[in-house]
Amino acid sequence: MFTGLIADVGTIGKVTPGDRATTLSVSTKLDPGDFALGDSLAVNGACLTVVRIGGDGLDVTAVAETMARTTLGDLGTGDRVNLERPLQLGARLDGHLVQGHVDGVGRLESQRKVGDSVVFTFSHPEDLAPYLVSKGSVTVDGISLTVAAVGPGTFDISAIPHTLSGTTLAHQARSGRVNLEMDIIGKYVAKMLQAYGGGGGGLSLKTLAENGFL
Repeated sequence: MFTGLIADVGTIGKVTPGDRATTLSVSTKLDPGDFALGDSLAVNGACLTVVRIGGDGLDVTAVAETMARTTLGDLGTGDRVNLERPLQLGARLDGHLVQGHVDGVGRLESQRKVGDSVVFTFSHPEDLAPYLVSKGSVTVDGISLTVAAVGPGTFDISAIPHTLSGTTLAHQARSGRVNLEMDIIGKYVAKMLQAYGGGGGGLSLKTLAENGFL
């Protein structure tokens, strides 16, 4: 489990395809001594496994399913990536609960400067629309962000200077692809509404009472 607060922006040194998995070599300012083989590391929002630790950085692997469902296949030597270590149990939660399981790939459609901040508009797969709500949380390339507005097939986020300087967000090219993860709480709520909605009528006090919630 992660928080979406980026610990470092690393650099891809090499991408090595394999029969069963692709290995990504990442240079980072994170202390290699803090890692053990088999640890998890979120790379642009995708939870990957550490398979090598060296003074020059870390190697992580991504299986074919992960490569197909994320933007990791777009990465090459020199590309910058957002990195985050897993949340320690009992630690302070400053972002929101992030699993590192990418739900879909979105695309940067536009950006505009508003004061000191930059407003980014992203498009998203249609099936993710129910989980996007104004002032809710969304993860873009591993970054915990607040949804500023929701439009037909799009959503806006507003990034402050600290976020722009500490992540890859400011370096997104127009129409660049991004990994999206929806808020896990919203996904569970949507699932419950489908299960107990009474044929699309939504939850009611009667339904809650009949199922022991009241």
